[in-house]
Amino acid sequence: MLRVLTSTLRFPRPWKPLETRGCSSNPGAAGREIQVCALAGPDQGIAEILMNRPSARNALGNVFVSQLLEALAQLREDRQVRVLIFRSAVKGVFCAGADLKEREQMTEAEVGLFVQRLRGLMTEIAAFPAPTIAAMDGFALGGGLELALACDLRVAAASSAVMGLIETTRGLLPGAGRRLSGEQAQALGLVNHAVAQNEEGNAAYHRARALAQEILPQAPIAVRLSKVAIDRGIEVDIASGMAIEGICYAQNIPTQDRLEGMAAFREKRLPRFVGE
Repeated sequence: MLRVLTSTLRFPRPWKPLETRGCSSNPGAAGREIQVCALAGPDQGIAEILMNRPSARNALGNVFVSQLLEALAQLREDRQVRVLIFRSAVKGVFCAGADLKEREQMTEAEVGLFVQRLRGLMTEIAAFPAPTIAAMDGFALGGGLELALACDLRVAAASSAVMGLIETTRGLLPGAGRRLSGEQAQALGLVNHAVAQNEEGNAAYHRARALAQEILPQAPIAVRLSKVAIDRGIEVDIASGMAIEGICYAQNIPTQDRLEGMAAFREKRLPRFVGE
């Protein structure tokens, strides 16, 4: 049983740093629909995916999806990334969902292929090795809501609106397809936090960043393996879930971070985790 589980689990691979880090150091980044930012100083370890397609309210078009998949593939290999935040550069909107104008020009075959790519995108976000946070400072509609739901944590401004078909354990959510405020979304469990919007229109981002700062000091290998254990554990029966947890813990035993955590506890000091 354990051998079968080990072969099917997708454990985080060893990461390596990106050659280019930070929006300002990336030539031509300002014109891209997806921009990647690496924060510095006390926030080092937090990476941000900035969605920047104002002409279509961050709609999920071909270029947008391609650049987002490319960014995720690069960030997946960056061992310095401990938390990933998804945010919008377009005020008042997180993601408007599918680009229907673009889709209208597609053949039926092209639509089918593009929908498969969208499913693959959501899978890649959900499977990202580090914790992910969606900062929803505006509308998240249809596929935009799916993108947020693929993240581990969601923060929404109370004035934001979400809309989509939400599947629950009892079927489709009653009234699915209607717009919900951030507070209503929180009451239904669609978002983890709802915050009052500020004048700058980025209150959800600030709360998301505060959550990321709480995660930063934690042992990165243990955090990533915990995410694997949770994601895979909820898909199986309790016995298999416990076996998955055991496999993940075994991965953590030989790490320097585990020894550092024990030493810090013994010496009554803050640990200095390095992700090894």
